[in-house]
Amino acid sequence: MSPRLIHTGQVIVDVVMAVPEVPTPGGDVVATSVNETAGGGLNVMVAAIRDDLPVVFAGRFGSGHYGSVVRDALAASGASVVNDRPRHKDSGFCIALVDANAERTFVTYPGAEAELSVADLEASAVRAGDLVYVTGYGLAHESNAAALTEWLPSLPDGVLVLFDPSPLIATLDRRVVDVVIARADIVSVNEREGALMTDATEIDSIAEQLLGQVRPGASVVLRTGPDGCRIASPGRPTRSVPGFAVKAVDSNGAGDAHAGVLLAGLSRGLGLYEAALRANAAAALAVTERGPATAPIRSRTDALVGG
Repeated sequence: MSPRLIHTGQVIVDVVMAVPEVPTPGGDVVATSVNETAGGGLNVMVAAIRDDLPVVFAGRFGSGHYGSVVRDALAASGASVVNDRPRHKDSGFCIALVDANAERTFVTYPGAEAELSVADLEASAVRAGDLVYVTGYGLAHESNAAALTEWLPSLPDGVLVLFDPSPLIATLDRRVVDVVIARADIVSVNEREGALMTDATEIDSIAEQLLGQVRPGASVVLRTGPDGCRIASPGRPTRSVPGFAVKAVDSNGAGDAHAGVLLAGLSRGLGLYEAALRANAAAALAVTERGPATAPIRSRTDALVGG
């Protein structure tokens, strides 16, 4: 059977505001635009689906206004939703400020997506060859963290697990993080997150120190923005995977596009370098459009890589 992506994260609503700059404490700015759309974990799923990797969503959504936005977005995405009965509370939302440099700043309020159970995860019926995506955002919620740390160690070895620690990594319980890392086959972080997980500041040193934290045979993908990424694997030097020059207008969702397309490439048997190169291309295309779920279709990614 064909591999699937099992997504264990949360889908919330992004309330995205374009601002000239993020205000200082006590300050104020006037947004030039505002848009309300489903985001969070949806971005990874959309990226994978557009790159021809089927997705199973094992998370939860709510029954209020934001829950309806999430439900409709999941239906439109093409993902298979195994827990399709809404909780008796609304889904969470995120205020996303995107400044003139396309940098984004988030404030998130959780909802029904923060009440995951082991039974919810087991409903995905993971099978050999599947790929599982875990995000640090999920580990920030007590219920989700407990469910994930019980469920992940039970997965068979034939299931690839990618862990994206998220910008919340410094606030997470390290004991919970260690359980996830102990099962992860790939840890994918951006430069800021990697620095928070190590005592290093130089890119290659961050990648090498992270490699020392993962289990034997696992790899690290360190995303470095427009420059692409570094990959660190056991027994070989850290490798640089080049990025693609584009005019960025909104970096919201770039890391999600990278993760979804990276997993799609790996599902088709690509090596980590080749899959990371395509992920760099997809992330580059994603930042040329406004909005969170802007990952390109497979042919556009292939065209950029080939060109």
